[in-house]
Amino acid sequence: MKNSKHSFSECWLESEGVSITDWDYRRLNLKGGGMGFGIKILVQGSRACFTRPEMKTERVSYDCITPSAARGIIEAVYWKPAIRWHIDKIEVLNEIKFDTFRRNEVGSKLSYNNAKKAMKKDAPLYTVAAKDRQQRATMLLRDVAYIIEAHFELTDKAGEEDTVEKHYNIALRRLRKGQCFNQPVLGCREFPARVELIEDRETPPDSFYKDEEHKDLGFMLYDIDFDDGMSPMFYRAVMEHGVIDVAKAREEIVR
Repeated sequence: MKNSKHSFSECWLESEGVSITDWDYRRLNLKGGGMGFGIKILVQGSRACFTRPEMKTERVSYDCITPSAARGIIEAVYWKPAIRWHIDKIEVLNEIKFDTFRRNEVGSKLSYNNAKKAMKKDAPLYTVAAKDRQQRATMLLRDVAYIIEAHFELTDKAGEEDTVEKHYNIALRRLRKGQCFNQPVLGCREFPARVELIEDRETPPDSFYKDEEHKDLGFMLYDIDFDDGMSPMFYRAVMEHGVIDVAKAREEIVR
């Protein structure tokens, strides 16, 4: 290898025939022996609700987006079984504001087993909304905006054709074109999210909390462990100058 001023990441990219200029080696993450590429996106919306699981009757949102919701937004843009997204940082741009409203909802939903039986017997399947209607209050967030930094790593389902540069290139292309598999949402399906890729040459907006050195948001849902019976995982969300270092807090996850 030439006496290069390049780092290991740059040299690896060059050995793979990838242009450093095109791939932006500064986004390369080396974590736990794995190798993955990172992205930075701007997520905005007029309303959001990241429901606290302890509030079972009425929906009450966390103070900001959860890592699992952030991962869901990215996976709505690009996901394959060969990759796994990890959230590294969440920056809260707008002031945290809550709003409340009450609406009519249906109290139950049709079960999968009933739908399966109806399909086999070619029988009608329906619910009478007037008999199952109830009112529920929701405490949600208003005018939210976040900068989310994330990276992905290859999973054990990755084949020989699954390379990090391939999936990274596809993810960037889909973000730049505004493509998605399904509509990204901010906690609930009725709250759509606007997603934009932040290029390195762009200067992201400042956080409302940039001058606040420390703000403890308490325990928040980190993610669901699907390998352990869908058990929830929680972490202590601490915001410093508007930024939550999720990667650092990941080391102290509570189950």
